Amino acid sequence: MNLPIIMNVKQVKQTVILRAAVIVSLLVSVPRLLSFYDITDQINDELTSSSPRDIALRFIAVVTFSWAILQFNTNTRFRFNHLKLWVKWVLTIVVNIIILIIAIELLLFIYPLIINQTIEGLEATLFYIIYSVVLLVHFFLSGVLRYQIIHREDTIEKELLKQQSLENELTALRNQINPHFLFNSLNSLNSLVRENDDATQFINKLSFMYRYILQSSDRNMVTLKEELKFLDSYIYLIKTRYRERFFIEINIDETMLGKSIPPLGLQVLVENAVKHNEISASNPLTVKVYTNNGFICVENEIRPRLTLAEGTGNGLSNLDKRLFLLKKQHITISDTDNVFKVKYSLN
Repeated sequence: MNLPIIMNVKQVKQTVILRAAVIVSLLVSVPRLLSFYDITDQINDELTSSSPRDIALRFIAVVTFSWAILQFNTNTRFRFNHLKLWVKWVLTIVVNIIILIIAIELLLFIYPLIINQTIEGLEATLFYIIYSVVLLVHFFLSGVLRYQIIHREDTIEKELLKQQSLENELTALRNQINPHFLFNSLNSLNSLVRENDDATQFINKLSFMYRYILQSSDRNMVTLKEELKFLDSYIYLIKTRYRERFFIEINIDETMLGKSIPPLGLQVLVENAVKHNEISASNPLTVKVYTNNGFICVENEIRPRLTLAEGTGNGLSNLDKRLFLLKKQHITISDTDNVFKVKYSLN
């Protein structure tokens, strides 16, 4: 009953990050290489003398610094998307500056231990200038790398949505082989049981449900108000079967009625509760449908059936996939305190 939902967060490949870090590090190391091989005629007396260990240490330091900056700005800071825009940018700038200071101070501390020379004065200032330039270069480079990832994701998601749309169209075509025949049959059945109010009402609700499914088959989203009307018909059918053994409590904020959700986005959750829980006179099932802080929630007390009803088992995963393709969202599932709860955002 508890279906794990895995969010797959795309990341820039480590090889791309490392390649960019090495390239920039080579550019930064060029002056030191020139100094080591006496290619330049004038070297500032305040700079420490070049040596293979000096060049290697500086190279490794810049590679590490570049990797840290690119890693944060390409893969990590985008996890702050739940924050307000200005908060996210302030946090981004602060973290970049912290990485810059830590990288330089760590190098200034390690350098004398390995090279037996102290970096101070003008050269220490130059470190801050050079590393600041490297930081800016990598900051803009990370934007380019992230754009490539987003562009590739959008292309894949559009293709998936297109394929899903085609599959839905094919399914609708299979389900609509002759809908008029079904409606005519229901009307004929309705005329036969006209004296039975319960049977007439049941047939009318079933007819409405089937019409709703057909009409929404070519729509990716419907309003919450439309879905609640459909849910009302579905609940009638369930209560006809279980009578006083099934109860449902609906508490929806009226300001949320115009929000969009996938067709059958509530019916699937209520059906999931009916399918997986015991429903008996001694243990009636109560399902709660409500809105809370911009989320639509469906919950019920967990009382597993001894024998599960037949089904595909794909209801929740199908809803999660549709939500992600249409709104870049996932459903959230919890089962704390013996209560099974599924929710997703209406925003």
